[in-house]
Amino acid sequence: MKYVVTIAALAGLSACTEGSFLGGVQSTDPAVVAPVAVAGPDLSPSRGAAFAPPVRPTIDVTQTRPNLPPPPPPTARTVEQFDTTTAADRAAAVARPVSGERRLGTTIASLGSPTEPGIWFKTPLVSEVIQGRVDYNGKSVNVELRPSGGAAGAGSQISLAAMRLIEAPLTGLPEVTVYAN
Repeated sequence: MKYVVTIAALAGLSACTEGSFLGGVQSTDPAVVAPVAVAGPDLSPSRGAAFAPPVRPTIDVTQTRPNLPPPPPPTARTVEQFDTTTAADRAAAVARPVSGERRLGTTIASLGSPTEPGIWFKTPLVSEVIQGRVDYNGKSVNVELRPSGGAAGAGSQISLAAMRLIEAPLTGLPEVTVYAN
């Protein structure tokens, strides 16, 4: 019994060293410090809504049309799966523009969030949601112009559906001309 207690005590003490119980080497250099794992912030939903990041971006309904296409499914992986616009939406977007539009300027556009459905264009060239048109290399698409909140001269973002309709490279930064209706 005396031996069992002694062996158990030695086994417990050996767990406190860096080496293993059977011949591990213990560092005697005081400058060597064991790495400490740094825990990130706890963003679990159990901490409340303020701590849980959204899975999909939220859409401000005051800044969009009420008849938006549905958001892409959570399992979307391809361009076709992310673009949930209908054939009717795409046909209306490439229809000839009505007269009375004015040129707002040119801007560099990047692909916006593919999880935001619809045919839209976020730009600092507008201060409120209005209908407009974007031209690129002879291709034109009618879009919902949304304010980006950026400074004048800052770039813009274009929806996946709109970018496909003007046949701009999805990974490129096309320079587009923007018109307001």
